[in-house]
Amino acid sequence: MEFVPGPAIHRVLCADCGTPIVPNSANLCVACLRNTVDITEGIPKQASVSFCRNCERFLSPPTSWVPARQESQELLAICLKKLKGLNRVRMTDAHFIWTEPHSKRLRVSMTIQKEVLTATVLEQVFEIEYLVQHGQCPDCAKLAAKNTWKALVQVRQKVSHKRTFLYLEQLILKHGAQKDTISVKEVRDGLDFFYSSRSHAIKMVEFLQSVVPIRSKASEQLLSSDTHSNTANFKYTYSVEIIPICKDDLVCIPLKQARQLSNINPLTLCSRVGNTLHLLDPSTLQVCEITSPIYWRNPFESLATVTDLVEFTVLDIEPSGATRGKWVSADAQVALSGAFRSSGLQGEDDGMMDYENSSLANQIFHTRTHLGAILQPGDSALGFFLSNANFNSDDFAALPSHRIPDIVLVKKSYPNRRKKNRTRAWKLRSIGKEEGEEGETGGGRGVVGRMGGRDQKKVQEDYELFLRELEEDEELRGTVNLYKAPKNDKPGAGSGLAGGKTRRRGQFAMDVDDSQTAEAASVADTDNEEDEADFPDIKLDELLEDFDEMTLDDAGAEVV
Repeated sequence: MEFVPGPAIHRVLCADCGTPIVPNSANLCVACLRNTVDITEGIPKQASVSFCRNCERFLSPPTSWVPARQESQELLAICLKKLKGLNRVRMTDAHFIWTEPHSKRLRVSMTIQKEVLTATVLEQVFEIEYLVQHGQCPDCAKLAAKNTWKALVQVRQKVSHKRTFLYLEQLILKHGAQKDTISVKEVRDGLDFFYSSRSHAIKMVEFLQSVVPIRSKASEQLLSSDTHSNTANFKYTYSVEIIPICKDDLVCIPLKQARQLSNINPLTLCSRVGNTLHLLDPSTLQVCEITSPIYWRNPFESLATVTDLVEFTVLDIEPSGATRGKWVSADAQVALSGAFRSSGLQGEDDGMMDYENSSLANQIFHTRTHLGAILQPGDSALGFFLSNANFNSDDFAALPSHRIPDIVLVKKSYPNRRKKNRTRAWKLRSIGKEEGEEGETGGGRGVVGRMGGRDQKKVQEDYELFLRELEEDEELRGTVNLYKAPKNDKPGAGSGLAGGKTRRRGQFAMDVDDSQTAEAASVADTDNEEDEADFPDIKLDELLEDFDEMTLDDAGAEVV
């Protein structure tokens, strides 16, 4: 086989340095060509980016603010937008060069290509340094200035308690509806939410409409106008009113409306409140739903609330066979709690109600209840004592007497467990820990209960009732987020969470640990009382970790 040599490669000398090179149109080597032509000319080697430290967003030209992490693709795109002259070259690669996080510098390595002569493409790698300038975005600037809002949502409910807003606060936190709120203010019958944009207020109204039955009304106020450009500046207000009926309330539906609702018994219990009202007839287990438009067409109020509940003792209970979901119809025999007392205790009537000293105290009542699957003989239950009640309602007065029961049982109670001073292993979060911390979340009391004064004690009682409802109602507990409480959280005296009371000591009295004294007295009083076996304890897997409390304590760390 004969060897055939390849074609000869002709080389020429570089015009500047004399190095043999392959012939090109410039007759220059690569090193001399880079020294002669700079393809990065016109591209700045230093630039700056604006960063808002409050919301941690970068300015994306021209006016938008975008959240971006360090050395992310979003931040790289923002940096490249700040450069001029990139349209005249071809960029093949760009990446960050690591810098100290606190250096306020960003370094970007970029590779570009450009045709410098005929059929000659030059590639070059260079570095650009960005200075991070701290400032405030327009949204944070409005937040820093007081009383600068553009839209207001006024949420009201004309009831005597705050449990609805305590529950609404947890729903807002779970769904993150508070992130666009500038500030929250408590007023007499509700809360005011302030926003910097009208769209955020409309979004809040739509959220409220999806979780509670409401009616809303919008209004606007003209602040300024420009006749030349035909523009105007408005402030918008949205008034939201929640239906004044809450869970476990006794309701008397107007007779005409009850006939339209599948001919349900007018005397019903409110079993659940969502975006509609769920009413339950305890005697027949018939259920109806009332939407917000139907209610406001013919509104009615509740006859009795949770504060009117009376404690009864179940003597006997016999299921009748009818069931609907978790409800089981049953015939029950009940008596007032503490009935059939001995004659020696009858004289001690301090703190007793009038009907507890009358003949009704030793009377057995027959009633039909929906709690057949929950109650057992000997249990305690809370209900409405209709035989001893007087309601100012025309709809209730129009009912025939044979259709009004003596007792309406609502839910089971756990008196033995409530007597013991036991702290809860869980806690709730709130929108603001203290006044002035709008937009933040924490474990302290939030926006509900800031007004103080005589209303503060009532709010604490409502908060305790709300916590008990969460413990006893698994369905309600599933709609909110519960967090693990720190082990060193102990309720102080008079907090209501552990039954503590504030005692006044004399001038020369000894310093005694009231918490230990109260605990010892409580243990002595309740040693012979066992907890209810079916007390609804909250399991550990239902609790979430509170990451805001997970901080490193350098002062407490010791090296042994």
